[in-house]
Parts: sequence; structure tokens; C-alpha cells
Amino acid sequence: MLISDKQKKILELLADGEFHSGTELARLLNVSRSAVWKHIAGLADLGLQHSAVQGKGYRLDRALELLTHSGIERYLDNQARALMSSMEIHDQIHSTNSYLMEQGRNNAPAGLICFAEHQTAGKGRRGRQWISPFGSNIYLSILWRFQQGGPAAISGLSLAVGVAVIRALKQHHIEAIGLKWPNDIYSQDKKLGGILIEVSGETDGPCTAVIGLGLNLFLPESEAESITQAWTDLGKITGQTTLPRNNLAATLLNQLLPVIAGFESLGITAYIDEWRSYDCLKGRSANLYIGEHALEGIVEGIDESGLLLLKHPNGRIQAFASGEVSFNPTAL
Repeated sequence: MLISDKQKKILELLADGEFHSGTELARLLNVSRSAVWKHIAGLADLGLQHSAVQGKGYRLDRALELLTHSGIERYLDNQARALMSSMEIHDQIHSTNSYLMEQGRNNAPAGLICFAEHQTAGKGRRGRQWISPFGSNIYLSILWRFQQGGPAAISGLSLAVGVAVIRALKQHHIEAIGLKWPNDIYSQDKKLGGILIEVSGETDGPCTAVIGLGLNLFLPESEAESITQAWTDLGKITGQTTLPRNNLAATLLNQLLPVIAGFESLGITAYIDEWRSYDCLKGRSANLYIGEHALEGIVEGIDESGLLLLKHPNGRIQAFASGEVSFNPTAL
């Protein structure tokens, strides 16, 4: 469904989590009480649950902090500001990554930032859908252009981006988080977020990358029913019912933009040691899936190029540039 201007206004009014009477909302929006009810009834389609109590009115089951340009810009540092070309915040979009890939084909400049409150076709790895309820999480994509070496030259970028995400979370005193090769953010064996990098361009020449991040701040159980792996969110990790989304969004940009901008000159080498300190797979029994083929072994960390090291049952250690790792927490 599309979010109408009236519905967005209602969300802004209900975002405080307090009760607002139907009469008050009707007056502020200059619509009938019946129209207010219809607008609010549609919020469930966005993943937003609400309560209606006679004599009190309507309220959201959980307060929201909607993303705003001023709210994010307030916390941006000078380096991030200099690296950004522009920032867009969409109420609803099919996919922030798909949108920026399209903008990249239309010669959009590096440093274009796209946030969304809701994605109708959010993208995870290997064609999976990224569950994207409205106003609850961070859905962020960054467009960047690299001048030489083609896609191969930025093959370790997802590892560096993971380091930047951990740095940002630590600035908000969020601990007990780690990285799962090649591009997942984990906490206590559960997925907290994911990184998706899509690249287009010449084999050995300039290329365009869209760096996407999905980070769970609050994921309603009803929305997560279709997720087939263990998951968590920052609310569960911190015990906080509300988190400063604008502040966190800015902190992510403060960390991500310098890492992305400097990767062409620094490469993965600058981040290997720090990535290893966050590695939540090393020493664990796991299966590495390459297509339909599964390899069983013990994860031995990553090599100096960021490749996964897997020890086979016969003791041989092999490096892999791609694949998906699955482990069984109960086997520890």
C-alpha cells in the first residue's frame, strides 16, 4: 500500500506512543472521524500495531522516532558531511539498494544516501527478502564510485563495512555483537543485521557500488514469522523499548562513509585485524554452502585477503572467496 499524506501526518501525531482522540486527530487533519479510523486501520499493513480505547482514542503499541533530515544532520560529523552528495529519506520504497542501482545508471554522483522507513521488496543475500516494517529499523544504502580495478578490487569491502557498523554500535554502548563472514552482524548466535553490496561496471576499470545495510532495531514477532533463521534486534540486546534512530543513522554514516571512501587506497588490509577481533565463527563447526553443494568443517577465521578459511575433516585448510556459512549453536 502507498502511504498517503494524511496517513503520514497521523503517524507523526501518534509517534509519541500516547493516546490521541479521534476528535483531535480529525480536527488536526481536517477530515471526518470515520476517515481517521480508516487511515489508522491501514497501519497494520505497514507492520504497525495500534490500540483503540473508547474515551481515550488511538495510540501506537510502540512509540516511533521517524527519520528526518534535520534529525540525522544534527549528529553528522564534518567528514561525513563532506563525503555526502545528498541524502534522501523515503516513507516507502521497493528497495533502497535497487533504487540507488537505478540512480547509479542515471549518473548519480558518489555519496548519494538513501534511507527508507519501509521497503516493499527489501533485498537480502541470495534473492531473499529483507523484512522491512515501517519506522522500526534502519534501511540504508550508499552509492559510491570506484575508479580502478573493477569489482575485484573491492572484493573485501563488505568486511570493512562490517567493521564500520560494529564501530558505530559500540559508540552507542552496544556490546556483545560480532561479525559472521562475509557480511552479517550477529549477537549471541542470532542475526542482527546484514550487508548487501551490489556492483556494476567494467572488469578492470571504474565501477559503481551500492552498499546496503539492514539493521534490526525493533522487529515485531508478527513481521518476523517468515524469517527462517535465528534473529534478534537492538531492543532485545539492550532492553530498551525505544532507540535513537536519527542519532544511530548519523553515527552509521559517520563510520561508513570514511571507510567506503578510503577503501580504494587502503584496501582490506587496514581492517583485517579488527574484523578478526569481532569474528563470531572462528573455531566453530559449520557448513559452507556454495550453490547446492555443502562442505563441512571447522572455521579457521579469514586470511590476509579476507577469504574464509575452512578446515576439512581430513585437516586440510582451504580458502573460499564466497559462500554461505551455517552453524548449529547447540553443537557447541
